[in-house]
Amino acid sequence: MKYKRPITILVTLIAVVAAITASSGIFSREGPGPFQYESIRGQTVEIYGKGLYQHMSAEVAIQGIAQDYVTLFIGIPLLIISLISYRQNSLRGRFLLAGTLGYFWVTFLFYTAMGMYNIMFLGYVSLLCFSTFGLIMMLLSFDLSGLDRQFTSKTPTKFVGGFLMVSSISIALLWLSVIVPPLLDGTIYPKSLQHYTTLIVQGFDLGMLLPLAFVSALLLIRRRPLGYLAGTVYIVFLSLLMTALTAKIIAMALNGVNVIPVVFIVPTLNLIAILCAYLMLKNVQPDAGEAKLK
Repeated sequence: MKYKRPITILVTLIAVVAAITASSGIFSREGPGPFQYESIRGQTVEIYGKGLYQHMSAEVAIQGIAQDYVTLFIGIPLLIISLISYRQNSLRGRFLLAGTLGYFWVTFLFYTAMGMYNIMFLGYVSLLCFSTFGLIMMLLSFDLSGLDRQFTSKTPTKFVGGFLMVSSISIALLWLSVIVPPLLDGTIYPKSLQHYTTLIVQGFDLGMLLPLAFVSALLLIRRRPLGYLAGTVYIVFLSLLMTALTAKIIAMALNGVNVIPVVFIVPTLNLIAILCAYLMLKNVQPDAGEAKLK
């Protein structure tokens, strides 16, 4: 029970600060408007020129705004709901809260590292700090001994683990298809680099998130206690992140960007991720909420 108070404080701070940063991204409109910019590598990039993301490329800025909508209207409410459930000693609530904190951690890790400097920088840093410690404490609140027995025998570990494994490999191959060809033909810099310093999303995915997904999937398929923890938390996180990605694709389509075939692929994967999260949480034993917190 000793983590309940600090986690409650951290989650409350996350909800408040995230509401401010997301609202700023959605509703700010100041700026000169779109303009062309030549990067240090000689690439002409269209800059968004409006609001909080006015110095980011137009393509990335509209994606950031789309994710702000998901954070404000889905992420924060889910964070509050899962906190209430967690405070009632629900194991399902703990998994849901840990996965939701994972979404905020990854989101503001990316915002801090990739977002062009703006007035909300300290907000991003604060959210990265709060979500990091909140996620660590949530993960430490689980007792791994016997955690596998808190799930029913019908838990679809192979289906969920297989989905995590296939999706992580597929995304890794997608990112490598962006990175490797320029290295082979000598141009070195992918077009999607635009005016940014490096490929932040691809780097964090390949170096951290996708290996985590693959290892979690492997442990879950083998029905290890750590697999139940990592796999359940990761699939909840992934369902939220894929929802944000679906919103980004819709926003790009509304702004005239060609999103075929991903407009069909990503929402399908999103629905599968949500189904997997539902199945994992559904198969938590009815009395598992009485499991003791450390």
